[in-house]
Amino acid sequence: MAEIKKILVVDDEEDVCEILKFNLANAGYEVDTAFSSEEALVKLAKNFDLLLLDVMLGGISGFTLADVIRKEFRNDVPIIFITAKDSVNDKLKGFGVGADDYILKPFSVKEVVARVQAVLSRTAFYKKAEEEKRDYDRKHPENPVIEINKLKIDTGAKQVSIDNKTILLTKKEYEILFMLASSPHRFFSRQEILDAVWENEVYVLDRTVDVHIARLRKKLDNYGALIINRSGFGYCFNTNEKD
Repeated sequence: MAEIKKILVVDDEEDVCEILKFNLANAGYEVDTAFSSEEALVKLAKNFDLLLLDVMLGGISGFTLADVIRKEFRNDVPIIFITAKDSVNDKLKGFGVGADDYILKPFSVKEVVARVQAVLSRTAFYKKAEEEKRDYDRKHPENPVIEINKLKIDTGAKQVSIDNKTILLTKKEYEILFMLASSPHRFFSRQEILDAVWENEVYVLDRTVDVHIARLRKKLDNYGALIINRSGFGYCFNTNEKD
């Protein structure tokens, strides 16, 4: 079961807080409210997944509150400003203190809910990507040698060998092999391989991946069988050892 996301709404207009709380709760979020920055700072002792901040608050402004949150509390919590301050300088200032989005009053409640969903989805995506990278870096120290029986991929020297005999690969053949072998048992679509290996090159067809992998399999001899293909999924590096 997915964890319920917690949102803090900070606005000195109680009606606005109640409207947002009601609609966000209906959308499946757990919502708390604060009518000033000072009250918000007390409630930030709890962890929230997203903050909705008004800018023109009595006392500490929303901009100052966001700056304090970024410096003193959490630098990673998403912040969306909801405000009547609509000048370009105001928006730039908002993004300058770390806003993830900026919504103008009067607002559509449906739009607010949609933007909250979008920001939380984007945050979850980047968080997962960072966790996967940290996990990968932990499992694969800098310039490791990937070994599968007698097949060795020296990522520092960018060389591949079988039974200590160097296998001459083109740059793209090596990059495909490294991509697959670095994440064994994960399937990569042709498009993912094209995006990673060919990057911004134009006029490259899906068939190009198949041709390069066919050549790569041939050069790897028996180990070429470790590169498998499943229709609808793409290519995968199977680490079952090969004699």
